[in-house]
Amino acid sequence: MESPYTTKRRMRVKLIFNPTSGKNKESPVQLMDIIKELQDWKLTPEPFLIEPDCNLTKEVEDAIAQGIRMVVVCGGDGTVSSVARTLLGTTVTLGIIPTGTRNNVALSIGIPTDISAAIAILRTGRRLKIDLGMSICNDIKTPFIEVCSVGLFSKLFSAGDDIQHGKILRIGDFLSTLISTPPSEIDLILDDKKELQHEGHVVLISNTPYIGVNNQVGTVNSLYDGLLDVTVFADSSKLSLIGRMMKESPPNEQDDTRIQHYNVRSVEIITKPNMPIMADSVDIGEGSVKIEVLKKALTVMAPSIDSVTE
Repeated sequence: MESPYTTKRRMRVKLIFNPTSGKNKESPVQLMDIIKELQDWKLTPEPFLIEPDCNLTKEVEDAIAQGIRMVVVCGGDGTVSSVARTLLGTTVTLGIIPTGTRNNVALSIGIPTDISAAIAILRTGRRLKIDLGMSICNDIKTPFIEVCSVGLFSKLFSAGDDIQHGKILRIGDFLSTLISTPPSEIDLILDDKKELQHEGHVVLISNTPYIGVNNQVGTVNSLYDGLLDVTVFADSSKLSLIGRMMKESPPNEQDDTRIQHYNVRSVEIITKPNMPIMADSVDIGEGSVKIEVLKKALTVMAPSIDSVTE
């Protein structure tokens, strides 16, 4: 079918393709279909297939140096986050074709999981500036697009991700970690002034409204409101925490007073005993971390305003 964008000039894009994202079993065929559809929309893709131990950052940086103005990620949230970190500080636009397991970033922006519809947005959509989060742990800065997790979920991430991708032998590791992890004293300093103390297992600092298994923790404009959503799970049982993150829930749900919500520009978190910390899927250390919002730090392709309001 001929694209309605035949009057537009062709544009080069860097296509980052993750053949292992989601439950995809036909990635070579899918990649060829995506390339053809991009070409139909007068986009000229320069594909790069992610492999173990590849240098994704260098690949994206080289593409930018060669004049690429849009990097299109075909993959899940982990791949999107990796590319977003590299694009921070540039004027290059991020496009997303969601083929992952959860696709929280795409969902938060309003990008559908239908591949043809997602590709169309690259030409018919609007450029939207969104916020990023910046975590600082052990003097190392790590940007994130989705969530910074302090505590139990960070410890469970590796086993849980493997299980979700079919490696059921990791269930033993998951349960062992779940049972053996004690709660910690959690000290929070909100916006450099308000100090709070809790005891619990988890603090989540989210930039997107959706995290986990499409679990809603913020409002629909969380990606561009200049704030981070802090959720503290104080004194909740570990099983109830896991159950809560496995279901969708409305923002700021008040069904459990042990779950506290705060909207902040920055937060400092200190835990005793030390709790592990992850920025998106990156292990960044443990103990204490400062997190702040970077307003309008990244440009993404999003659905047009007309399509959002239809």
